[in-house]
Amino acid sequence: MPTSPDRNHTSLPANTPPIVSSKDWEAAHQAMLVKEKAFMRAKDALAAERRRMPWMAVEKTYTFDGPAGKLSLLDLFAGRRQLIVYRAFFEPGVHGWPEHACIGCSLGADQVSNLAHLNARDTTLVYASRAPQPDIARLKARMGWERIPWVTITDSFDADFGVDEWHGHNAFIRDGDRIFRTYLINSRGDEAMGTVWSYLDMTALGRQEIWEKSPESYPKERPYKWWNWNDSYVANAAPDPKWVAVSDAGEAAFRNRDAGAKT
Repeated sequence: MPTSPDRNHTSLPANTPPIVSSKDWEAAHQAMLVKEKAFMRAKDALAAERRRMPWMAVEKTYTFDGPAGKLSLLDLFAGRRQLIVYRAFFEPGVHGWPEHACIGCSLGADQVSNLAHLNARDTTLVYASRAPQPDIARLKARMGWERIPWVTITDSFDADFGVDEWHGHNAFIRDGDRIFRTYLINSRGDEAMGTVWSYLDMTALGRQEIWEKSPESYPKERPYKWWNWNDSYVANAAPDPKWVAVSDAGEAAFRNRDAGAKT
């Protein structure tokens, strides 16, 4: 098992925080929660602004190599409404080639959650590199990334979308066969990517839940109800009534707790 270089250290760093009683710790935690909730509300507001970003029409035709042959950008949507393409660096000249992809991109791939939940929000995630498909297949098998769709860039896609020299996530939406670029997250912003929430929050439609500040015409459902086991999603199916009851009870308990805290 890999070990940290500091594993054998027997003392803590200097200047650690004070040691306090349970009561004082709880007071400090409650004070910090005020700031954390403000931070979360600010993140929600930023995501709402993203949903109002102007869109850019994608006029050029792009071609990728996939496991079964040539694919267009439209093909990468896999029939869904939204698409997120992560430019991962795995190709000659990148540190680690040919055994590994870029260390940072590899760490990011390790964070990718089960994509069934993202797909249930009509959104597809695809990784794209310049390595040939046989090398990508070998890498995915070695690193346990079989669940991630991964294509080969064959043209100027990376340069045209600002990810030819550095990694990044580009978000797209389609209206029939018309494709629009809606957002880009790169650099340190990529550190937070990997969960269904981080992906949805960068898309034009967001989480598609009623609490979000989205335009009136956008798809909106009650939170929690659309959730399911990763092997149990059925397109256009009504939420599991037992789960609706459980989540309703949970929401009510949280509301009662918060109301009690204010009195």
